[in-house]
Amino acid sequence: MFEFQLMTEKDRREAAYIERRRIQEEERKKRLFNPRARLIGIDTEALKAQIDEKRKQELEQKRIDEIFEDHLRKADQIAVALEQKQHEEQRKLKREINEFRLNYQKPQDRREFDLNDPNGIKKQLPCRLHDDDPRLGPSSAQKFEGEDLISEQRLKLQKEQSKAWLDQQLIEKEQAERERKMAEDAYKAAVIARDKRALELDSIEKECRKKLEEATNKYNLALAEEKCKINTTKRQQTFEDNTAEIYNTLTSDLLTENPDVSQSNMGPGKKIAYLYKGMSDEEKIQIRKQQLAQAEEAKKKRELELRMQREYDDYINGTQKSLHLINLELERKLRDERKKIAEENLRLAEEQRSRKKFFNEIVYSNRATEKYFDQFNKTSR
Repeated sequence: MFEFQLMTEKDRREAAYIERRRIQEEERKKRLFNPRARLIGIDTEALKAQIDEKRKQELEQKRIDEIFEDHLRKADQIAVALEQKQHEEQRKLKREINEFRLNYQKPQDRREFDLNDPNGIKKQLPCRLHDDDPRLGPSSAQKFEGEDLISEQRLKLQKEQSKAWLDQQLIEKEQAERERKMAEDAYKAAVIARDKRALELDSIEKECRKKLEEATNKYNLALAEEKCKINTTKRQQTFEDNTAEIYNTLTSDLLTENPDVSQSNMGPGKKIAYLYKGMSDEEKIQIRKQQLAQAEEAKKKRELELRMQREYDDYINGTQKSLHLINLELERKLRDERKKIAEENLRLAEEQRSRKKFFNEIVYSNRATEKYFDQFNKTSR
């Protein structure tokens, strides 16, 4: 064994890592020696949770689609109702105009109707009823008693009557113009209200779509960040485990070839299995079977991971068809991340080559024999 002059903080951490690895080894043995866990090797609870989460996402997407469809139907119904209302108002306005003309603008109600009345001559009285008819004046050509003395008064009355008729016609025309303007203002107000409502519905629809796109973007970014963090944590954990395992191997009794550590406290003839340097053919066969089982388990895990990755890729491709620009940005970030990972892998590979060179030239300078290699494959590893 190596002899250390001083126990540093790093040595304490490495010793803690070694102890943790030993505990993990015992737990691994329990899993491997359990036929059910070794043969099936699938976390059904995790798969069930993933299925439930996917169903919830599908239900949520379906609910959002139904809301959009409902809003579109309502908008169509409102537009149709507004158009029908507009047509109905136009028909009502025309009907009222026609009724007003029939009721209040009859030809016989006009002041000048007596001038255009086809039966006006028939309705007039004869020029002379009797000799004392007061209508018989000098201009009647019935009685000649001198000049017409009231001609100026008669002309004045006729002018006043004509002026009154003209004033009444102007008032009626202004009243008709005001009514027509009021009807046009009412129609314009209805059209403006309809357009305003249509704009509000369009704004609501755009706002809903904008919120949905923002939620989708946030969810995709969170998934990418979470996946990146998980990969970084896994790489760091793997590096720490490998370092601890190397140190554990270097400082283990197996490499130091200490024959005393294989002695068991159960009796002088008892041996500790993972420290015993000799192994029978049956034990080798059993270890080989365990290795095959582990290989099969690893293969199933890889297949499961590939299948889950394919499902995840299909889901991402289905939800990001309308977010092409964002996907390009994500791909650029992923390329940068892969580049960083590749650089980190190159650095780690360089460190591993240096460490391997150190082990081969300094630590492993003493080559092991065939008897030394026969000591391995005695545990679940």
